Amino acid sequence: MSRTVLTLTLVAALIAATNVALAGDCCSKSKKQKDIVETAVKAGNFKTLATALKSAELIKTLKGKGPFTVFAPTDDAFKKLPKGTVAELLKPENKKKLTAILTYHVVPGQVLAEDVVKLKKVKTVQGSEAKIRVKDGKVYVDNSLVTATDIRTRNGVIHVIDTVLIPK
Repeated sequence: MSRTVLTLTLVAALIAATNVALAGDCCSKSKKQKDIVETAVKAGNFKTLATALKSAELIKTLKGKGPFTVFAPTDDAFKKLPKGTVAELLKPENKKKLTAILTYHVVPGQVLAEDVVKLKKVKTVQGSEAKIRVKDGKVYVDNSLVTATDIRTRNGVIHVIDTVLIPK
């Protein structure tokens, strides 16, 4: 009997310690949590996106208050574009087109995965609507597969996608 009481006491202590640790993470997170740009740069697989954001002068905006939801294409997603496309878009004379493409990846507000799957479309910062569909348990934005979701940042959320979205 005393062994059972000791076991239950240890389990209760572990649960209490875990809850305190989680509460500490929750509360301190807001001060230390990175913004969308810092989070993407730290991840290491969004170098092309970061370069494009800088070229389009959108860094300051995505470091702003938000909240924003960003469907972030990886470096591999940019590699799927026809050869020379990224270099062409990064030219100063193509800033308007690059900005349109990048802002098509951004939705105002914080839209978590549990909400995205309920939607048929989302209005982007660019002004157009991106289509959302769920097929075989996978979520697509236009024709891009969402490969990771709910990467929370200080000013919004990032969902990783495998293809660059191009507004129509």
